[in-house]
Amino acid sequence: MTTPLVGSIEGRIAEELGVRERQVKAAVELLDSGSTVPFIARYRKEATETLDDAQLRTLEERLRYLRELEERRTAVLDAVNEQGKLTDDLRASILGADTKARLEDIYLPFKKKRRTKAQTAREAGLEPLADSLLGDPSVAPSDAAGAFVDADKGVADAQAALDGARAILSERFAEDPDLIGELRTRMWTRGRLAARVKEGKEEAGAKFADYFDFSEPFGALPSHRILAMLRGEKEEALDLVLEPEEPTEGRSSFEAVVAQRFGIADRGRPGDAWLADTVRWAWRTRILVHLGIDLRLRLRTEAEDEAVRVFASNLRDLLLAAPAGTRATLGLDPGLRTGVKVAVVDATGKVVATDTIYPHAPRNRWDDSLATLARLAEKHNVDLIAIGNGTASRETDKLAGELCAARPELGLTKVMVSEAGASVYSASAYASQELPELDVSLRGAVSIARRLQDPLAELVKIDPKSIGVGQYQHDLSEVKLSRSLDAVVEDCVNGVGVDVNTASVPLLSRVSGIGSGLAENIVTHRDTHGPFRSRKELKGVARLGPKAYEQCAGFLRIRDGEDPLDASSVHPEAYPVVRRMVKATGGEVASLIGNTATLRSLRPQDFVDESFGLPTVTDILSELDKPGRDPRPAFRTATFKEGVEKLSDLEQGMVLEGVVTNVAAFGAFVDVGVHQDGLVHVSAMSRTFVKDPRDVVKPGDVVRVKVQEIDIPRKRISLTLRLDDEAPARGGGGGRERRGGEQGGGERQGGGERRGGERGQKRGAEPRTPQQRGPRGGQSGPPPANSAMADALRRAGLTRNEERGGERGKGRGRG
Repeated sequence: MTTPLVGSIEGRIAEELGVRERQVKAAVELLDSGSTVPFIARYRKEATETLDDAQLRTLEERLRYLRELEERRTAVLDAVNEQGKLTDDLRASILGADTKARLEDIYLPFKKKRRTKAQTAREAGLEPLADSLLGDPSVAPSDAAGAFVDADKGVADAQAALDGARAILSERFAEDPDLIGELRTRMWTRGRLAARVKEGKEEAGAKFADYFDFSEPFGALPSHRILAMLRGEKEEALDLVLEPEEPTEGRSSFEAVVAQRFGIADRGRPGDAWLADTVRWAWRTRILVHLGIDLRLRLRTEAEDEAVRVFASNLRDLLLAAPAGTRATLGLDPGLRTGVKVAVVDATGKVVATDTIYPHAPRNRWDDSLATLARLAEKHNVDLIAIGNGTASRETDKLAGELCAARPELGLTKVMVSEAGASVYSASAYASQELPELDVSLRGAVSIARRLQDPLAELVKIDPKSIGVGQYQHDLSEVKLSRSLDAVVEDCVNGVGVDVNTASVPLLSRVSGIGSGLAENIVTHRDTHGPFRSRKELKGVARLGPKAYEQCAGFLRIRDGEDPLDASSVHPEAYPVVRRMVKATGGEVASLIGNTATLRSLRPQDFVDESFGLPTVTDILSELDKPGRDPRPAFRTATFKEGVEKLSDLEQGMVLEGVVTNVAAFGAFVDVGVHQDGLVHVSAMSRTFVKDPRDVVKPGDVVRVKVQEIDIPRKRISLTLRLDDEAPARGGGGGRERRGGEQGGGERQGGGERRGGERGQKRGAEPRTPQQRGPRGGQSGPPPANSAMADALRRAGLTRNEERGGERGKGRGRG
């Protein structure tokens, strides 16, 4: 019997997080009162005793799960009680269930279900026969069954009676919660997932070839591999089988566990063989089916959780990519037949000019295009050229390079940025409202330019899923993925802070305490009354009440306003603390801000009071030292090798600079400027063991890589971060064997359907080989360069290499 669950929800979460229960209770109270995670993490450190945003996000998720569990527990208690079957022991078991799966195991015998053979048998009066055969195997089953033959009850003969008794016992075995829990754990630790190609599907399902004859333990399967096989099954290329254990001769060990649970053993008695057959029947027809459903769900859930985690981590890196800043930028949206769309935005992101040029085939107006770009750059004092990474991007990059070389006096810098989701933005209602005078195609060029200036401010205008830096995102739970990505966006926006006088509605709507409605009201107020001069003026915005003001004020910045503190992350409620600091130093607020020497002379303890503790005072001093500090790294760019513009230009052993575009469980994809990302497998990242590729590189990192292998027909590039690695012998196939071809033409994610589906899509699977053999050991290789945020945006919308389980491979086809 399970003992009742001890402790509260807060207590369980505290134990899981390794913190005090009072910290969790304080956080729960704040969340329940409407406070957001960013607000609690930044401005309520005393209450939670400095729980950080990661802990608070985990707390929030667990709180949701455990509250759902409690709601279900109450419903189960009520349902069983209505049936008049709620005993004290059963109540204790239900109260002691610590997971949803355990609770459902206990409830299974009482759950309303379709009429079963066991129910029919009980109604025919066969339960006493089942009990007697289980309790006394010394009686011959056929003899005992004879007394239960009754044609009026549908029991025509002794065999029918025995069949009914078997159905009753099979259901009893299959609905024993402790037994099912034990067997589920046993199957998870011993079982394997096997895949086989469906007959006649070898050619149609060729992209899943790595799984045509595949088997791997449940616990060893990585997320991307599970999702690849599930997709192969969905596309009817694969048959998946859950094998409970390695094949053995004789009775299954699972049958032995069932038999032992109910005291069934072969002692030569007349009823032993019949009971053993009943156990086998129950295992194969009831229990195994039930566990198979449970474990498939667990595999999918764990794979989804990991895929969502990877997506969220990559999204965070891209949103926090280094902004180029307030510099006039010329955006180029490359194209061949349709031309290159051009947009110039000034330092504030305002569109000041647009055009379309045709430097490439079929028109080949190269010189005219150069002249147009030079004229626009000179007229509008352009500093940066942002080039979209779609079809014709390298050709357009060459055009921009020639402009920079021909007109050095303009001081131009060219940068490749991602187009991911640009089509989603261009066709959105917000883009129509923001840029009503521009054609949809030109809006893409504007978005590309603005992404270079401030990736966070521009990318928040797009559904996070359309940015596409995840694994198999189209196979994931919509609710789970959206919730996780929305949390990432919220944390990033509030971590950086928002200029309330320049921010767009989408950006403002991500600020703590502000939704889309309030964001629109803020912009309307700004347009009607002019820029905000102080945070206090926010209180005059329609429907922005005290609670919303409390939540958002510290994250909104007002540059050159009436109070210099309004440009900092110091919350208005803490301004009195700063005034006391000013009084102690004998100066003014403006003279204190940025005055490192004076600030370091202050003792934080001297300013602690009943409302503000040491953590908050310490934060205030740090913020005053560097007010409005941007947590994002410095802007820098990668330089692609001249003359290397397509796959055929690559050579084994070539060392190149590139940008990490996506990180998956099996490695990282790197853009080296040839329209097809290369794969650095996890085993080629370091000479020491790498458990998580993100420990080595992140999206946006500028790295130096060596080309290991090029497979032009399959559009695959194998790279290594270990620059002293020797390239494999030509024709040896070493890279493909080692890496299992975990890249290739992938599925363009999210905004990849850019320009009316001009980008093709291919779906597929990822192979097994690399991680099953494990990475190499040895000495660590050269570290990657620091993250370059503008370049991170270059391939924010990757083509997911799902053909080989990966998430990358451009597959562009826009003309």
